[in-house]
Amino acid sequence: MQEVERRIFLTIFLLLAGAAALFGLNRQAQSQVAPGEHVFVTDIDNWRQTKRQRQVITPYDFTGGNTLYQLPLQVGDWCGVALPETNEEVMIILQPEQYLRRRYQLPNDRYLWLTIIGSHKSKSFHPSEICYSSAGWQTDVNLHTVKLPGGNLYALQVIAKKGAQEHVVLYFYLWPAGGRNPTASTVLFKLTAPIMPDVKHTLALEDGFIRLFFSRVEK
Repeated sequence: MQEVERRIFLTIFLLLAGAAALFGLNRQAQSQVAPGEHVFVTDIDNWRQTKRQRQVITPYDFTGGNTLYQLPLQVGDWCGVALPETNEEVMIILQPEQYLRRRYQLPNDRYLWLTIIGSHKSKSFHPSEICYSSAGWQTDVNLHTVKLPGGNLYALQVIAKKGAQEHVVLYFYLWPAGGRNPTASTVLFKLTAPIMPDVKHTLALEDGFIRLFFSRVEK
């Protein structure tokens, strides 16, 4: 009987110790987030966790719902305008709960498109290269690294070409901090820019835009 009681006590002790450690880690993470900042998990795949998953800090709320539409049109030197989705098939096939499409432009006339999709449904998301390939574009997919204070944010990079048109696409997925909770909305963050004057400079343009939305990687 004493042996059974000893094992029960040891089990309870270990559970309490684990809970205390987890609580301590959560308190430590929260203490590193300033008022007005939000913590989100990013990854390059919405189906499974990859080794590119990171926790990032942002001044903006990407939890879904109306918060996505409240993202600013003026970000740094970029001025944005909302664009309607002219491809009805996109809305029919994806059935997103939130869909935001904007064109942001700099004073020097350089521009890019921002697309944000929020949804609890997996059917609302698919690799961006599928849309290009189905429309007759040639695509090349690679991993891209965006350097932020504290670490790297990873995105999938798509180089798409069709005739004289050439685009660079960067995209990744977001979830509220605490893991990929199936009850939470998944958010797609995607940038598309025409290649000007080359891929290197276009990626630098998109990297700078991303850094306006995500301030650092949480260690």
